[in-house]
Amino acid sequence: MDWAFDITLKNRLILRDFLNDLTLEQLNKIPDGFANNIIWNIYHTLVTQQILVYTLSGLTPLIEDDLVTAYRKGTRPIARVDQLNVEFVKRALISTIEKTKKDYVNGRFKTYTPYTTSTKSTLNKVEDAIEFNNFHEGIHLGYILALRKSI
Repeated sequence: MDWAFDITLKNRLILRDFLNDLTLEQLNKIPDGFANNIIWNIYHTLVTQQILVYTLSGLTPLIEDDLVTAYRKGTRPIARVDQLNVEFVKRALISTIEKTKKDYVNGRFKTYTPYTTSTKSTLNKVEDAIEFNNFHEGIHLGYILALRKSI
């Protein structure tokens, strides 16, 4: 699983670079033809990883419930994100993966509720969720790249 965590961390560093390089206006802009913005996609990756790995393992996510509610599958941006929120997500992108890896190594994930994703992949154990999460984050990195070209 080290390789899977390494891929996640590398993707998260790319996402953090967008937060460092783009303005608040650019992060919050929803271009014509898009349903969301860059900052929503970044928060969505954070939230989805927590749901797939922690919630479906019967554990409390490392992030607040209000973030899960605001950025889970099926949501859209409802408010502009400010600099405080950007700074939070910069830290959380890395800290949540470091903590997830530590929790995995320490055997914290003992059970898992099977979940079928929108791509029809069924996750049966936490290892499936960790690996699928990389695919999911790759999709959203692609959206972010398209959004960046459109802002």
